[in-house]
Parts: sequence; C-alpha cells; structure tokens
Amino acid sequence: MSTLTLAAMTTLVFCAPGYPGGSGDAQPFVDQFAKAAALSAGWKSDSLGAIYDPSEQGGMAKLGDKDSVLAFVPYAFYVQHAAALQLAPLAQADVVGVGTQERWTLVGKAGGAVTSASSMTGYTILSVAGYAPEFVKHSALAAWVLPADVKIESTGQILSGLRRVASGEPVVALLDQTQAAGLSTLPFAAQIKTLTQSAALPVAVIAVVDARPILVAVHPAHQHAMATLKIP
Repeated sequence: MSTLTLAAMTTLVFCAPGYPGGSGDAQPFVDQFAKAAALSAGWKSDSLGAIYDPSEQGGMAKLGDKDSVLAFVPYAFYVQHAAALQLAPLAQADVVGVGTQERWTLVGKAGGAVTSASSMTGYTILSVAGYAPEFVKHSALAAWVLPADVKIESTGQILSGLRRVASGEPVVALLDQTQAAGLSTLPFAAQIKTLTQSAALPVAVIAVVDARPILVAVHPAHQHAMATLKIP
C-alpha cells in the first residue's frame, strides 16, 4: 500500500444503495467516521469531510465531483462501478457485527424447482445488490453460470422478497451475511432453502477516486489502523 497525502479539505463519499437510512439520518455517523479516519491516518481532524447518498445514481454523481477524493462503498458498488469511476482500492472496512468479509447466500423455495443454475431459467434474482449485476453474476454467484434470461432486480425490501420466494413465485433471493443470519427467525423459514453460497468477499471498500491528487503525508505506520477502522 503506497503512502497517501491529503488535501487541506477533501471529501469522502459514502454510498450504500438499497440499505435503509436517508442522507439526514446518516450524516452524524459519516461525520464521526470521517473524523476518526483522519485521526487514525495521522491527518488533521478537520481535513476530511463526508457526505452520504443512499442511491446508486446519487452516489455516482457525488463521486464525479472533483472534491470527492475518497469513496466508501459496498463491494457490490465497487465491482459494478470501479472501472467507470476509476476507483483504486485503499482499504477494506471492518463493519461491526460482520467484519471485513462476508458470504452471500442464494435462497429459493424449499422443495421448489430450483436446484442448480441451469434450473433458474425464467427466474428473477432479488437482492439489495441487484443494482450491480456484474457483482451478482461474477462475484456473489461466480460458481454458477446463470441462464441468459435470468433477471436481476434490486430491492431494499428483502423481507417482502423472501415472502415471494416462500410462496413459490419464480424468484430467488441473494442475501448478504446479516440478512442470511436472520432467516431462521422468520415464521416461514422452513419454506426457504439455501441454494449456494459465495466465497468470502469484502464487505465494503474505501477507495481513491479517479487518481485525484491528495496533499499532506500519511505515515505508513497509520495505514493498518485505517484499514481496520470499525464501522457501526
């Protein structure tokens, strides 16, 4: 990991499409994180600002601003948009209750028709990461070659999606680690089965945006601390 420098005032953009919470609700938390990140990296506490956008398009627009030098995004967003936004990974976030990595789980109806990738013809995959089809196809479901007609749909209402799965609609659900862990608590849990699970993947990534210049040195001794900051 190379030594970074930080501008007198630069912006860290948080973007988490599909997850609950609006910009106003999240702002106190992203402000707190920006201050902690700056201190952990050995920067002045007021040298890093932060903004949050809960939408894919809104986040991309904010990351297009020349003052947006750092991005904090779910790994799905990174996979989908890293090339277009020229995101260079700096660190993995350590999210409280999850860690730095997680496995994604594909679930279908227990006793249903889906038993393999080839049997998903005509089905729709529902997921909070549905906005990122490249992530779904080539990261979360890398071990499955999906039929060409499979649709991928983004949803922030995964409980409703799971009810559709349990009812026998031609849908399956791709769950993050937290969502998968809550399956057993559902009253219709017995009607849902695990189809496949991904390898361990990063939860979220902090990245430099478009190789934008950053001024003020960061000592290498601080880099591990920044890579392991815990996110509430």
